[in-house]
Amino acid sequence: MKCLFFVGGIVLMSFSSFATQNLEIEHRTMVYEDTLALDIFYPKQKDNELKPLLIYVHGGGFSGGNRDRGIDYCEYFAGKGWVTATISYHLTMKDQSFSCGQAVQNKINTLLTAAQNVNQATAFLLEKSEQFNIDPSTVVIAGSSAGAEAVLQAAYWKKSQENILADGFKYAGVVSMAGAILDQNWITPDAAIPTALFHGTCDPLVPFATAAHHYCSPDDTGFMMFFGSHTIAEKLHSVNRGYYFVSSCGGGHEWAGRPMNEEYRYMTADFLEKDVLQKQARQIHIPLKYQVKDCQPEFDFCGQ
Repeated sequence: MKCLFFVGGIVLMSFSSFATQNLEIEHRTMVYEDTLALDIFYPKQKDNELKPLLIYVHGGGFSGGNRDRGIDYCEYFAGKGWVTATISYHLTMKDQSFSCGQAVQNKINTLLTAAQNVNQATAFLLEKSEQFNIDPSTVVIAGSSAGAEAVLQAAYWKKSQENILADGFKYAGVVSMAGAILDQNWITPDAAIPTALFHGTCDPLVPFATAAHHYCSPDDTGFMMFFGSHTIAEKLHSVNRGYYFVSSCGGGHEWAGRPMNEEYRYMTADFLEKDVLQKQARQIHIPLKYQVKDCQPEFDFCGQ
């Protein structure tokens, strides 16, 4: 296990040919479940080499947003040799609030439904693995905000996989951009998978560490504890499993989308190549100190 701690703003890393390819890609829209659709992107060049699969899930508070948000992200990694897909899922909170006034059980049901949709999309694409030359052993799910919550539950909440994916199925990795998990105890040595986490320490919506969802008070109908990226990384560290954790000291909820931008995309590429494809299982924490908002980060790694 490689444990690395980076300090500062810009982190430079080396890459192999995986990150320098720029393949021509093809695109197709398909319905994977009920009325739910996905857009799949794959290298146009045909060969006999199985391709890893990356599925992206958009944000929007489970009430809005659409899969178009992931097109550039998917096109980029398809150009590097991956099969990629950006998916729609049931927006069960449409025209409703997903904050402190929403009943806890409704929140939990919403998370379960979204996670099941992610796993249904995975099962659908695995059924098409021969058609698209997908490697069934190398499937990664990524998401932003609500999408990050969906993929974390899909990866670690076994109930969300029941009667959808084969017994014993494990994702090859998960990428969470400002997400959290309902129960940190789902992360065990056997269940743990390579996990990339991007989060601002001052996120006002999704807790960076452990706190109430949307920071609701105990008297609120929607009071529900949530375990964010810092807690997830600590849990993975405690069970001696790999993680790639980028924390923005003073950063907010913009980290739900920032890792998808060209400036930071290399971090996900580094995680996918070294921790997923090469199985290096590193333990990396990269605190970015140059972004400051109105809140004071209360973590030692942020310094003064």
